[in-house]
Amino acid sequence: MARRRGTKKREVLPDPIYRDTLVTKFINSLMYSGKKSVAEGIFYKTLNLIKERGSEEGIEVFKKAIENVKPVLEVKSRRVGGATYQVPTEVRAARRQALSIKWIITASRSRKERTMVERLAGELMDAASNKGASIKKREDTHKMAEANRAFAHFRW
Repeated sequence: MARRRGTKKREVLPDPIYRDTLVTKFINSLMYSGKKSVAEGIFYKTLNLIKERGSEEGIEVFKKAIENVKPVLEVKSRRVGGATYQVPTEVRAARRQALSIKWIITASRSRKERTMVERLAGELMDAASNKGASIKKREDTHKMAEANRAFAHFRW
């Protein structure tokens, strides 16, 4: 690791339709092999499908889903005197966002619907209403942190 200075955060440009950097980050995470136009197509079709299925706007459901999936606590491994402890720590805001995006995409890829548009729409709608695999992942993370609360004094 370099000892001189920390790395600079790259600025993410807002997306062309909603003018939102969160949407761009989500699209970038959804993308495979540099196929950004394919990822954009999937995302925007998903938001249109959500609007058709429900009464709310697609972007509102998306933002609500991201907020609901964001974890507050996580566990990190800490080695103390030959033993490894799972120490609960608070999650930084940028990591919260990154984890929620990653969990939603992973959960939607593992769903059984026919197309990725339908899978992502289903997962976003489930996450917005506090159910689904991505919400379960957040709950499991919180349970693990709660179970290891006794080791919180090892925090560094």
